[in-house]
Amino acid sequence: MTKPLRMRPIVLAKKLGMTQYFNQDGDAIPVTVMELAENIVTEIKNDLKHGYASVQLGANIKKEKHLNKPKLGNLKKKNLPNLGYLKEFRIKPEESEKYKVGEPLDPSSILVPQEYVDISGISIGKGFQGMVKLYQKKRGPKSHGSKSYRQPGSIGAHTYPGRVLPGKKMPSRMGNERVTARNLRVVEFDKEKNILLVRGAVPGVEGTLVEIKPSIKKWNP
Repeated sequence: MTKPLRMRPIVLAKKLGMTQYFNQDGDAIPVTVMELAENIVTEIKNDLKHGYASVQLGANIKKEKHLNKPKLGNLKKKNLPNLGYLKEFRIKPEESEKYKVGEPLDPSSILVPQEYVDISGISIGKGFQGMVKLYQKKRGPKSHGSKSYRQPGSIGAHTYPGRVLPGKKMPSRMGNERVTARNLRVVEFDKEKNILLVRGAVPGVEGTLVEIKPSIKKWNP
């Protein structure tokens, strides 16, 4: 038995950085400031033609030379700007009438103050790292003659099985992967300035695009 598909609308935003926000009680709240992207509807898919219903959003306007020809030709055919980032989310078939190609998406139904959202983005890349920083392993002894100060130590038995088992934690690349921060509360949403404040940290460096969707774990009040 397959699990029911969870359909959640998506809003694209650009991360600007972090700051403090003082509420009515005078408490300082750490927040991430984000600017909403264009969020232009670029395509609407239906069950008859594509086999499923979805909406594709576009953001991050670029020059023509920075887009490949298939994407550029598809956008020009629909009289759309040169959008460098496209993201699709599933919808119910009866909801397709709410969207129109070329019109911006209204984020007010998702970005409601005091409600929870999930934000996904590409985390900051930290390069090739060792066991201590990557997996918080304990260091070796610092005494005289020690050769395992920050080394991984033994990685397997000698005679049996005579190999390194798959999945063994080893030094490797850290960061630069898709991360989702869950259950972040919306502190404030300024619709006129397209500025969003969310409590807590959001993955990614400043200036990158992130995806915002309603929380999947915690019930919104």
